[in-house]
Amino acid sequence: MKKNSLVTYLKRKRVLFIVIGIALISGTLVLAFAYTAGLFGGRITSETFLQDTPKTYPAGYRRAHGKGICFEGTFRASGQAVPYSIARVFAQQNVPVIGRFSLGSPDPYAPDNSTRTVSMAAMLTADDGEQWRMKLNNEPFFATRDAEGFLKQMEAYKPTSATGIPDPARVAAFLKEYPEAQKYVEWDATAPWTRSFAGAQYNVINSFILIDAKGKKQAVRWSMVPHAPFTSWSVSQCEEASHDFLFEDLKKRLEKGSLYWDLVLTLAEPGDPVNDPSQVWPENRRQIVAGTLEVSHVFDQTKGGCRDVNFDPTRVPKGITLSDDPVLAARAGIYSHSHSDRVREIGYGKATDAVGKPQKETLRNK
Repeated sequence: MKKNSLVTYLKRKRVLFIVIGIALISGTLVLAFAYTAGLFGGRITSETFLQDTPKTYPAGYRRAHGKGICFEGTFRASGQAVPYSIARVFAQQNVPVIGRFSLGSPDPYAPDNSTRTVSMAAMLTADDGEQWRMKLNNEPFFATRDAEGFLKQMEAYKPTSATGIPDPARVAAFLKEYPEAQKYVEWDATAPWTRSFAGAQYNVINSFILIDAKGKKQAVRWSMVPHAPFTSWSVSQCEEASHDFLFEDLKKRLEKGSLYWDLVLTLAEPGDPVNDPSQVWPENRRQIVAGTLEVSHVFDQTKGGCRDVNFDPTRVPKGITLSDDPVLAARAGIYSHSHSDRVREIGYGKATDAVGKPQKETLRNK
């Protein structure tokens, strides 16, 4: 082969190899994105957790805890957490807070006696610009050791069309695979129903890691412990409660003055299950009051404020990092997906009630 012909041949081969290489890389990326999105392989993704959301779900609302109300307040640090973390929120005297109280039901029109779960979400913004976002429930622990277990629990307890109640065989199979869930089932059946957002204790069921100035790490969980006393509904009171009782009670209390919660950090000791939110730590663990949250007033979420905030609990400031809790990792994707859906619906003008535009009663699936 002549020299010029050989050079031309090699150049063509080189171009061919480059094209093939690009095609292989592109194909690999496409497959990787498809796999990540759960388009094949049977993977559980953030969409899996939201797949039961009905197509008629009201646009612009959160896919979980749909009924809620915004609040504004101030967090005042006590300084007691400073030795454990460089996070500025633990040292600053006045940290502005935007948050939300909500019901555990996904239905944005749910009556307040439809679920025992009430929640608080909060976003603290320190003077260094760092944000700390948190999501807390009145439940003391998670039902299962991982996020997949939550999906299996939902499936196991779905009522059958024939009887209208869950299939005992499916429930038994679930509890055999996730025996820790029995503790949650018993709590759910016996725990008192709170009759006020003000007197509820809100807990972070996941573990986080505090980091001090020398890089030392300390695993913690925390709770918002109310100054107001806890009050519960009797069975008859719960049945007879008005549709918006909890929210109206909150407004009335705030008309008389601010409401307060202490941010209580529980410090883990070696051997405590940091990566299992279904397990409660021993009661004798050391606790410190990192500061106090003052809630000064509430306002409708249609006015914005908390409505457009993604209270992703993995959004933490410097000085706090995430544990290897698998449920915590799953929550980030779920919250992001839900937030993107409702913001897109609002942006494209599909939302009505969620942004303060009246919606016909016939569209509410009532």
